[in-house]
Amino acid sequence: MLGIGTLAKKIFGTPNDRKIKATRPLIAKINALEPEFEKLSDQGLIEKTEELRKRALDGETLDALLPEAFANVREGARRALGLRAFDTQLMGGVFLHQGNIAEMKTGEGKTLVATFPAYLNALTGKGVHVVTVNEYLAKRDSEWMGKVFEQLGMTTGVIWSGQPDDQKMAAYQSDVTYATNNELGFDYLRDNMKPSLDQVFQKYHNFAIVDEVDSILIDEARTPLIISGPAEDRSELYTTIDTVIPLLSEEHYEIDEKTRGVTFTEEGNEYLEQKLIERGLLEEGASLYDPESTTVVHHVNQALRAHKLFQRDKDYIVRDGEVVLIDEFTGRMMAGRRLSEGLHQAIEAKEEVQIQPENTTLASVTFQNYFRLYDRLSGMTGTAMTEAEEFAEIYGLGVVEVPTNRPIARVDEDDQVYRTAMEKYRAMIEETKKAHAKGQPVLLGTTSIEKSELLSQMLQQEGIEHNVLNARHHEQEAQIVADAGRLGAVTIATNMAGRGTDIQLGGNVDIKVMAALEANPDADPAELRAAEEAKHAEEKQKVLDAGGLFVMASERHESRRIDNQLRGRSGRQGDPGRTRFYLSLEDDLMRIFGSERLDKVLSSLGMKEGEAIIHPWVNKSLERAQAKVEGRNFDMRKNVLKFDDVMNDQRKVIFGQRREIMAAEDLSEIVNDMRHEVIDDLIDTYMPPKTYAEQWDTAGLQAAVLEGLGIDAPVAEWAAEEGVDDEQIRERLEAASDALMAEKTEAFGPENMRNIEKQVLLQTIDAKWREHLLTLEHLRSVVGFRGYAQRDPLNEYKNESFQLFESMLDSLREDVAKQLSRVRPMNEEEQRQMMMEMAARQAAMQQMASAGGAPAPAAEGEAVAELAEEPAPGFVEDDPETWGNPSRNDKCPCGSGKKFKHCHGRLA
Repeated sequence: MLGIGTLAKKIFGTPNDRKIKATRPLIAKINALEPEFEKLSDQGLIEKTEELRKRALDGETLDALLPEAFANVREGARRALGLRAFDTQLMGGVFLHQGNIAEMKTGEGKTLVATFPAYLNALTGKGVHVVTVNEYLAKRDSEWMGKVFEQLGMTTGVIWSGQPDDQKMAAYQSDVTYATNNELGFDYLRDNMKPSLDQVFQKYHNFAIVDEVDSILIDEARTPLIISGPAEDRSELYTTIDTVIPLLSEEHYEIDEKTRGVTFTEEGNEYLEQKLIERGLLEEGASLYDPESTTVVHHVNQALRAHKLFQRDKDYIVRDGEVVLIDEFTGRMMAGRRLSEGLHQAIEAKEEVQIQPENTTLASVTFQNYFRLYDRLSGMTGTAMTEAEEFAEIYGLGVVEVPTNRPIARVDEDDQVYRTAMEKYRAMIEETKKAHAKGQPVLLGTTSIEKSELLSQMLQQEGIEHNVLNARHHEQEAQIVADAGRLGAVTIATNMAGRGTDIQLGGNVDIKVMAALEANPDADPAELRAAEEAKHAEEKQKVLDAGGLFVMASERHESRRIDNQLRGRSGRQGDPGRTRFYLSLEDDLMRIFGSERLDKVLSSLGMKEGEAIIHPWVNKSLERAQAKVEGRNFDMRKNVLKFDDVMNDQRKVIFGQRREIMAAEDLSEIVNDMRHEVIDDLIDTYMPPKTYAEQWDTAGLQAAVLEGLGIDAPVAEWAAEEGVDDEQIRERLEAASDALMAEKTEAFGPENMRNIEKQVLLQTIDAKWREHLLTLEHLRSVVGFRGYAQRDPLNEYKNESFQLFESMLDSLREDVAKQLSRVRPMNEEEQRQMMMEMAARQAAMQQMASAGGAPAPAAEGEAVAELAEEPAPGFVEDDPETWGNPSRNDKCPCGSGKKFKHCHGRLA
């Protein structure tokens, strides 16, 4: 008996089927245009672009232009790359243009799909951003697909970190710009630290296509992007605290693996107080609960997290004396990225490497709020359906599953569950031996470097040749992935998500041809290619006969999506393949989410060592556990976003004000209003409404006016005059302040005065916003405790942050009025000195902004911008006699910008 839901689907089709069906008339229209576009010359394709661009600018909708635009791109791609897009690729392009996420399986040609909506939306002249997960892919895709855009008369740019400003500006002005999500976010923040509009990179946020959209908008969205500058050095504090943590025993702390949290117990707090007093970090008789102890408690908690939650070779590696984080989703090293709030420094103290100084936030934004700036957003990935609810709720994006060009022939086998991890690994090695013996390529997926190296040792003992792809070897990534589909190849990989290179059966023919050309540079390239292609076809057939790629995973990830990404490496473009997951009761997911009952069942069944339980029910129960974890992670991200939304409203106001100020020619009216509002506030403070003249504090007002506005006004005398009220005193003060500013305008000249007003406003806004960010960080860290008093932390945060924002705007007015009242014309010497200081400050800010921070996987990310200088005169690297006699906290004479004790002072 069929259920009602199943019956309805059979009759009407699923919502996804209906969306696919709705695009078929459009695809037919594009196909009907193909013969017409095939007849066009190369110049004809470019002229067609110009025609479509003119029609778009004249008001014709992009939806109306879509069939012709897509037909033009298909023909351009066929001529530039020799690739004719399948109908399913056109379908994916339509869904992207409509602002959806197109879920397309691995090997379906997503890179080419992006060119269709990118071309169509670039016709408006506002640019299109194609977002990738790493710079290698951004550069590769821009070079590869840039040939298509060039064939059609459009320009392509690529953004990377450390790129010179003139090149970056040109890239942003291109029709289509390829970039990583990090660099786009940082450029947005840097733009809002720039002193003038002509230096701003991102003029529009028109249309973005996000590749590996689940990785960027979900996995990395937990963490804000932060641009930061160096703060006070506190390495000794970290080192001292680090000596305490190893002394703790298990009853001193509790670990919650589900939430990745660790806290001290009552016994732990008492023991800690005693040890901190012994080390002089707490005063005798002081308690951890005293307000004065807040900083020490914060750093002790971070040290505990560093020791108990962060594992070397899983969460980070130590390379060249530096702690380098590892991305838990892709297994890549994240050079330059740092954990914030002292956590990275705590890990450096634990690993006994040089402790880098902490940073202070200059600007920050979350990926959610950055990508919601775009007028239209779309994305593509192999795995998005499991997170469809989050995409819809946070970004307003629908998810459409695009059918594959050829039917999937891959076999996904049931999971095998063993009692212990060792039994599981032995079973994987046995299965690898069988597959290897018949020439079937094998991909072994693991979740950490440690596990990949254990499997590697076991394969070595069996004498099986293999490649290892993890954070330690990611320089050879493209080569290892390209070889993973060759006959008899065995590859161990940590997290195959977002690798960006397809595993092709028989290997990658283009890479084989390049290798052959390098080995024999004098050979005829055409003959070499023909020979390599013939060899490749023969090898591919042998691999197909052996059953295609066999993917084995050493455990299930918290997210079904990551498992599906690994599975998707096998069976591309209708190729045969197999996948199987090997699990044990010692796996994190099994251990944390209810393996006790399963353990009892397995024991009662009397399972022998090496035996596995295999049943579809096991798969179902594991998927339910994964769905629970995904739901909890979604709630956590939603909560982070709710708090960031509060700050985002304020960020938009401040960044919008900055842009208006930079665009304005004359700000004198705004500055006058600010000055008059300051006078209003002073009158209300010292001469409160509905009070008698005897109650006024005229002396206080006179002093405040002199201090804040530079006006020496005889307020007491005015107040003593008969019939003078507060309104008249207000008018006199406004007239006196206007006269003072008129004098300054005359002394400087109107144009110079307008520039001074603009610079003072921008610098004051930036300084106030930085202070405000720090205050909000502190508020965010403590507001959670309001929940114990039955008050909603989010509402408390909203109310208090709004009050803080208002008081920031008040103090902004006061600071601007005060600074402008104090400017005065300078003599030549003072002007020269000031110009040098301004140039140095601007260079420092520019360098700090260019250095940019980056997100970290478990906390807010940040990066230190070291400000390099010229070495001291006569400085010789190897001769300490030439270093002078700097104190330990002076800047190092080598010009690195670091303190002497952290640079050459460490070697002396």
